[in-house]
Amino acid sequence: MFWDKVARFYDIFEKLYNGEVNCKLVIAVSNMVESSDRILECACGTGMLSKGIALRCKELIATDFSDGMLKQTKKNCKHMNNVKIRKADIMSLNFKDGEFDKVVAGNVIHLLDFPYEALTELIRVCKNGGKVIIPTYVNNENVGKTNLFVRLLKNLGADFKKQFDFKSYIEFFKTAGYIENVEYILIEGKMPCAIAIITKIG
Repeated sequence: MFWDKVARFYDIFEKLYNGEVNCKLVIAVSNMVESSDRILECACGTGMLSKGIALRCKELIATDFSDGMLKQTKKNCKHMNNVKIRKADIMSLNFKDGEFDKVVAGNVIHLLDFPYEALTELIRVCKNGGKVIIPTYVNNENVGKTNLFVRLLKNLGADFKKQFDFKSYIEFFKTAGYIENVEYILIEGKMPCAIAIITKIG
């Protein structure tokens, strides 16, 4: 698997190429977390968001489909007692309906063959009144071309099913029917990150 191969080096790319955006992203997501929250994170990668979330919540279950990424997450979160790390498929989550206060899925929607089905799963396991938080790197609208990091990953074998700018990211959720119960944050930078925050209404 491609993500297993790049797992050991992914932290370096995140810090060196897009460190400023990623620092702001971790802060933005962490600020949405409450101390009583039980949180599911899908596609945790090497644990960049996991570390920030875990500092604020009661319990975090960090999941990914890549064994290599999970290995790195274990290293990065080994000092955090409230983090459980599991292998999981975002398309078929082995959790009960409404089990989590918040559900986070960072930088994965654009990699999926069936992103709307994955979105349905994320909503399913979130409790009524809870939030599903979906950060995704987007192309800079002013540049008009795919950013360097994405081009590099594609050359290495990453399979991006979709590429968004901020406007098309909003349209993606509108198409899924999320209009009034969703808000957005755009973190500007070398590789911008758009965050969609959906409040689950039962």
